[in-house]
Amino acid sequence: MKLKYAGRGAGLILVLIAIVFIYNAVAIYHFSQQDQTQKADCAIVAGAGVEGERPSPVFQARLDHAIHLWQEGLVRINILTGGLSAHAQHADAAIARQYLLEQGIPASAILTEETSTKTRDNVQNAKALMQAHQLTTALMVSDPLHMYRLMLIAWDNDIQAWSSPAPGSLYRSWSTRLSMLTRESLWYTGYRIYRLMPQTAVQKVST
Repeated sequence: MKLKYAGRGAGLILVLIAIVFIYNAVAIYHFSQQDQTQKADCAIVAGAGVEGERPSPVFQARLDHAIHLWQEGLVRINILTGGLSAHAQHADAAIARQYLLEQGIPASAILTEETSTKTRDNVQNAKALMQAHQLTTALMVSDPLHMYRLMLIAWDNDIQAWSSPAPGSLYRSWSTRLSMLTRESLWYTGYRIYRLMPQTAVQKVST
């Protein structure tokens, strides 16, 4: 009898986990369709790895969008984030900075943080740069399916931010979008659990 109830309990837990996962996936997809782009002090570009001395194609698409925002006068500073990727000799942000300089963005319009290795640290370090340079508002730049988690982390760090997804995202086919949506749903669910832990001082947003 006890085994029977234990089995039912385990089954119920699995069903609840599945419901939460599907709910988060739907929310992530729905938010990925939104573009809140407006004028702000800066753009915070989430790192996405490099290939040798060049940004990865995914990272380059994000950087190209940040360049467009600057050229349109929507931001005056681009904050580039990302530390050392595996087997890389230079931080993602340093390589991204060189890419922006090659595209005609002046050094005075670029700030970098070169120590983060995950999204949470990307945003926390970018917030420190914002405070140091008296920047109060930001456009968050990444792939559309990354925006929901990125925005939650920005809100948790008291950044007045708006979502500005990169239109040139390489995640376009159904297979690549489904793969990223699955991964992002796992990461988002994990972050929601993380922020509820007693030692985590980011319990600000209830959405």
